[in-house]
Amino acid sequence: MAGQMIGFVGVGRMGGPMALRLLAAGHPLTVYDTSAEALAPLVARGATVAASALDVAAQAEVVMMSLPTPPVVQAVTTGENGILRGSKIKTLIDLSTTGPSVARVVGAAAGERKVAWADSPVSGGVTGAEKGTLAVMVSCAQTTFTEIDPLLKNFGRTFFVGEKPGLAQIAKLANNLLAAAALVVSSEAMAMGVKAGLNARVLIDIINAGSGRNSATQDKFPRAILPGTFDFGFATGLSYKDVRLCVDEAEAMGVPMVVGAAVRQMLAVTQAKFGADSDFTSIAKVLEEWAGVEIRG
Repeated sequence: MAGQMIGFVGVGRMGGPMALRLLAAGHPLTVYDTSAEALAPLVARGATVAASALDVAAQAEVVMMSLPTPPVVQAVTTGENGILRGSKIKTLIDLSTTGPSVARVVGAAAGERKVAWADSPVSGGVTGAEKGTLAVMVSCAQTTFTEIDPLLKNFGRTFFVGEKPGLAQIAKLANNLLAAAALVVSSEAMAMGVKAGLNARVLIDIINAGSGRNSATQDKFPRAILPGTFDFGFATGLSYKDVRLCVDEAEAMGVPMVVGAAVRQMLAVTQAKFGADSDFTSIAKVLEEWAGVEIRG
């Protein structure tokens, strides 16, 4: 599929690096984003800027999108000037985290327009997007997956989870709940240890050599919390959105999420205190303030 024109809507923190990987693989790219700053690196590499999301879908048969929230995804796809009204589009791939409800709505709208639909959220953060090491979860028709899999492999390892709309979103929400939960409980444990007199770096090393190791202690603490930079690259508002979607979906399915609800509350506190645009490692700052310690090392 190299050389095939691809459309990309939403080229921010995650979409930008993924779009760059498509350019590096030899695909001509037409892109759209509301931010000129986000578009600049792609233009420098030869991408064409479209006038709108609709214009992208008038130029490319395959359109990908990476957008921040479910309402934005729904508006950009099904709105009056949405992607699904494009004259050329044949396949729409959503790389966003929308939750299963919006995935089902957009999938149904795509079907009505005779556009193949793939729900394909990704996990692995900005670093994974840059390196092509993301986990790419996909739910769509098997024939659609066969066609788009070579494209998606530019981003990382693909996981076909089934044809039912929204299944890939369930997988993504489960993953993001666990990532946030690990960060919350690790922050609590680290605050306790440091207040007792343990060196934060030594405690992290002990945890990572033992049975308590997790994604927060192995990656987020060394990179963004112990140095005090709080710049891991994932916004508190987005993490809160993901966990809220996960808990709401679980409750609708009759699956209790006692711990999940507590994680959601901690993210709500973090967002209220530091803002939706803060890095989600700021959860540790909440614990630092409550405990009266600084987790550094």
